[in-house]
Amino acid sequence: MASPALPLDQLIQGDCLSILAEFPEESVDLVFADPPYNLQLQQDLWRPNMTKVDAVDDDWDRFSSFEAYDLFTRQWLSACRRVLNKDGTIWVIGTYHNIYRLGTIMQDLGFWVLNDVVWIKTNPMPNFRGVRLTNAHETLLWAAKTKTTKYTFNHHTAKVFNNGKQLRSDWYLPICSGAERLKVDGKKAHSTQKPEALLQRVITVSSKVGDVVLDPFFGSGTTGAVAKRLLRHWIGIEKAGEYIDIARERIEKVVPDMFAQSPDLRDELRHKPRVPFSTLLSKGLLSAGQRLYFRRERSKAATINADASLTFDGYTGSIHQVGKHIMGGSPCNGWDHWYFEAPNGELRLLDELRQSLDESPSKSPSPPRLLPNSE
Repeated sequence: MASPALPLDQLIQGDCLSILAEFPEESVDLVFADPPYNLQLQQDLWRPNMTKVDAVDDDWDRFSSFEAYDLFTRQWLSACRRVLNKDGTIWVIGTYHNIYRLGTIMQDLGFWVLNDVVWIKTNPMPNFRGVRLTNAHETLLWAAKTKTTKYTFNHHTAKVFNNGKQLRSDWYLPICSGAERLKVDGKKAHSTQKPEALLQRVITVSSKVGDVVLDPFFGSGTTGAVAKRLLRHWIGIEKAGEYIDIARERIEKVVPDMFAQSPDLRDELRHKPRVPFSTLLSKGLLSAGQRLYFRRERSKAATINADASLTFDGYTGSIHQVGKHIMGGSPCNGWDHWYFEAPNGELRLLDELRQSLDESPSKSPSPPRLLPNSE
């Protein structure tokens, strides 16, 4: 459950280091960070028709040296790691200018990299000078707080982004343009605004409804807008004052979608507390000597032992091990393959008994407020 000390669903102006220092430890579930890239632009860029390219030449992207950038990176990553809960994850996005430095520092700090995702831009900006390949992708690093983190991964729900198949680590998405691109007086409101489709994948894949999503470099508010629509809490931190009103106005217009990316039931079950098979015996739902049937086949009956193991044809092990034995070594989730006989003689899936138990001591996190914060 979200800490009451957190400024939920709010955008805070200021430096993320000083602001995060006031947050409780292990209080947020997911971090998405789009930090300065340190692009090191040396001169203006011009198109062949001699119009100037609106490049990323903002002061916030300038650093005196790699050492200065590395120190800045280590500081904000350490601050984010402190507030990230023990089962939380972080996404960091960058280009060839900075992503390798980010990755090294993340690993040095103890983050455990889960994936690097390549965002392949279907409409990239060309290299106008013609001296290099067109930079047609950016890289996202997805990392858990530690190697042993029991992180959220909505494997089945994520398939909606890949026509029902397992989501891959190459994401083909257009850059932010057209009506989605925020503008002020006809110019880009933010030079590096990310497309909402990108954040929709990040948040859907690695968080649950009611989770707290932190963005320490909030910019134009893409993370907050998508999080609000997907029924997550959000917290934004932004130092540059010119983006504050833009982001707040944008998020206030977002209508939470009660049906957006409804989680796949299989992912919901994965996130529930583990129930040992032995619990079914201690609760009197099953008993020693009773038989279970593999894949509803009465010819493949195993006997339940007093220690909650099964014995089938001389082989003894857990519900998973015996299932794997019957399947010739293939992985087996026993909850989905063993059946018990109900009083009426009907064979029912073993997992139904597990789902009938409600052993969770706490309630699920509350969903975010549907009304925007008035700050």
